[in-house]
Amino acid sequence: MLEDIAENVAGDRLRVDSITKVGAEIHGYEPTPRDVAKASEADLILDNGLNLEAWFGQFVESVDVPHVVVSDGVEVLDITEDANAGKPNPHAWMSALNAQIYVDNMVAAFSDLEPAYSAEFAENGEAYKRKLEELHQKMINKLDSLPDNERALVSCEGAFSYLARDSGLREKYIWPVNAEQQATPQQITSAIEFVKTNEVPAVFCESTVSDKPMQQVVRATDASFGGTLYVDSLSESDGPVPTYLDLIRHDADTIVAALTGGAE
Repeated sequence: MLEDIAENVAGDRLRVDSITKVGAEIHGYEPTPRDVAKASEADLILDNGLNLEAWFGQFVESVDVPHVVVSDGVEVLDITEDANAGKPNPHAWMSALNAQIYVDNMVAAFSDLEPAYSAEFAENGEAYKRKLEELHQKMINKLDSLPDNERALVSCEGAFSYLARDSGLREKYIWPVNAEQQATPQQITSAIEFVKTNEVPAVFCESTVSDKPMQQVVRATDASFGGTLYVDSLSESDGPVPTYLDLIRHDADTIVAALTGGAE
């Protein structure tokens, strides 16, 4: 996602490359010697921050390259459960409003790197932010008609706290962070009880993890499986979310369609 956003801000003035590949599970990624060599040749490194890249601290110390945390300035939400309780929820980019802050940080960083093109970076950034605002407003407008009990977002990972906050949805998840692939019986039971109590019409899971735990929730309740959401990775170029804007649009449309019964 950061690569795609950065390319939109940079235009053709900078070369942007991502260390991680499409489909990678970002939380536990293990950098290769080639990654280190590639990064050491860069003029600038961007990272999300907020403990998303658990491996990143050691990685960035191994190369003598300045780096910028693109989530700086975001109003951080904390994880509220399990061993990670009290730590920042790192998935700030799942808010199109937060992504505007990412863009501003990139504009500033790129302008420092190449001052001659600062006006161009700023113009690119403003154009991209307008697209983000349009997506946000479209999602809000579509969700406005939902009754209170259906204004809930139930997912496998707690990756949607920022999106839920922006759109007035209550959030429920099976596990808070993708640190483990197997959900505990207690976590599944808690999700089932939430769905039943609130008569939630649909539930979701993310593309980088198995949806089997959530399918147990579906079988135990009246909820349907609303679809696959994208969080930690874009898809290949011929997939459903080849760009960050596509990711936000796809997730918003999937959530809205499932919770509203397909109503536009």
